[in-house]
Amino acid sequence: MADRIHLDQPIAIQGMERHPHAVRRIRARLGQEARIVAADDASVTIRLQERADLVEGAFAVDVRGDGEIVIAGGPFSGVIYGTNAFLERLADDLSVAVGRWKEQPGLPYRTFWNWDHTTNWSMTQIGVQEIGVMNPYAKPPDGFLADFRRLVDYMSLHRIAAVTIFGFLRDSHGGIEAAQELCRYANERGVRILPGIAINAYGGVVWEMDHQYNLGNWLRRHPELAAQMERQAGFQLKDLSFPLHFLNGDYSLRGCSSRPENIAWMNEAVAWLAETFEIGGVDIEAGDYGVCGCPLCTARREAREDASRRHGYAESWSHADMADYYPRLFEIIRSRRPDAWVYSEIQWDNLLDAEAQRPLHGLPDAGIYQHTLNRSYWEKVEQEITPDYAATLPTRNNVIRTQFNCQWNGDYRTERYRLNARDIAAQAKKAAEIGFRGHTMWGEVSAYHTAADISYRAFSRFTWDPSLTWDRFVADDLAPLFDGVDGATAYLSMNEAFDASAVHAPALLQEMRGEAFAHAAATSGEVSARWLWLTDQIDRRLFDANTRPEGSAW
Repeated sequence: MADRIHLDQPIAIQGMERHPHAVRRIRARLGQEARIVAADDASVTIRLQERADLVEGAFAVDVRGDGEIVIAGGPFSGVIYGTNAFLERLADDLSVAVGRWKEQPGLPYRTFWNWDHTTNWSMTQIGVQEIGVMNPYAKPPDGFLADFRRLVDYMSLHRIAAVTIFGFLRDSHGGIEAAQELCRYANERGVRILPGIAINAYGGVVWEMDHQYNLGNWLRRHPELAAQMERQAGFQLKDLSFPLHFLNGDYSLRGCSSRPENIAWMNEAVAWLAETFEIGGVDIEAGDYGVCGCPLCTARREAREDASRRHGYAESWSHADMADYYPRLFEIIRSRRPDAWVYSEIQWDNLLDAEAQRPLHGLPDAGIYQHTLNRSYWEKVEQEITPDYAATLPTRNNVIRTQFNCQWNGDYRTERYRLNARDIAAQAKKAAEIGFRGHTMWGEVSAYHTAADISYRAFSRFTWDPSLTWDRFVADDLAPLFDGVDGATAYLSMNEAFDASAVHAPALLQEMRGEAFAHAAATSGEVSARWLWLTDQIDRRLFDANTRPEGSAW
């Protein structure tokens, strides 16, 4: 039998209807050499098959000397991942070595977390926004799909399993039809769409639309069901150096979480969501910009939470609401979509607070529980958390969500365009070390931005294989982006030095710019473009430095 199989000959593909995107990938890689024929006329047969004995995302590839190639994958995404891995092994002459190999993810839950209005993956649109939670959608109506299709393509290629989308449903970006189309597009590519919803907050299930399951519409019909807010809606983050502004209006409304009418309405809305869209799951939070202080809510919280602890962030959300709502909504979703990933937010910077976790005993074991870490709290968790402590948490499927590559941490630049790859790798390793089962990061910034692309690649690789070393990541994943290890190392060094301070002396910026531009001039194509992106970032800072008004800090 042959030791290599050549694909520049007639090929039959079995499983084409079930796995259309895998077939597209094969056709694209083979180009003009793709001659897809009926089985009886084929010299090579590629079988695409889903196998229930493989975990989600896992794959096994068997290239046989008799000309048969089997690409088997676990549910939802395994066949796509396996096809991509197989195509990466094709030589320039379209041959592949005979043999078998298999892989599976080290952390099963690998997810991006995005708002609709600040997701900017189409680089030529008007209406771009970079910060905010209570924002209108400012792009043209087709901008939503233009951004998220590009994001989904990237995720599918890099084995990033799911994306949470807050602002999933708005009339201003296509309404129900656009959301359904995004689910169809993502499902073909092995990416789960997880609409973000909040319990009687953030618009409920339908963020902004003339719809019965939009919170503003519901409370206009039933004003007596509105929350009696303990304080004005909003929160501030100590890891962000400037204050946040929260608008008054529909975006900041809350319903009382104790009223049975609101409970029934939320149940109906979540059932409608699961039945109307081919979603891969949901991401549920209790709302984080204030709580209802009516007698019913106060009494219910006091039965579960220590009232003396209600200070700081504790005023922004209620663990009692989580304990009372999450199990019910979990059952509603899973009864309609048995394989759904149901993320439940435990909010931020309280992972090490055992007392804060106490009300959460009894949550469903099959749920996914997300603990958000701002930068300074991550540094504390990295030093202090242990596997023994993690094992005492009342929730089983725990994941870390990081506030890196987003607008919520940092100085006036924020973390949004920072090169965060080393921190992201460390978080994935820490998650695996303590027995957590996933990692979530923001994915709003396009991979056009070199720093974001490198950070996303680190997320992809270290969540798939937490045992990976940094040097191996640089050699295997970054070196091809920069014409070798030396180029990748030089880029990392310069980008990290640039990120190290919000303010550099103009002379130093000039020096950095010259070096970055020299690298761009010495390379070509996409390698040059990556250096030019850094050159542009330095140019922007240099322009600000040279035009800084008197008395301005930046």
